Amino acid sequence: MRAAMVGGVAYHAGKKVQEGREEDYDRDARIAELEAQQAANVPAAAPAAPQVDMVGQLEKLAQLKDQGVLTQEEFDAQKQKLLGAS
Repeated sequence: MRAAMVGGVAYHAGKKVQEGREEDYDRDARIAELEAQQAANVPAAAPAAPQVDMVGQLEKLAQLKDQGVLTQEEFDAQKQKLLGAS
């Protein structure tokens, strides 16, 4: 009986670890996708354009957060990257 309980606890703990890894992978994939979108939308010329683009990027981030694609922490991290890049 004790062995079954220990085995069950170990199985459950292993399953939680795997779920955490999957969540990390999903979050990293969403961030990579967002960074790729940002890189594709950055204009090469006019210095005034990045300011307008930054507002658009912040709006996109807010939409992704509102849709549940990004968590508040992910949104804050991406927002800081945008604001720090200007």
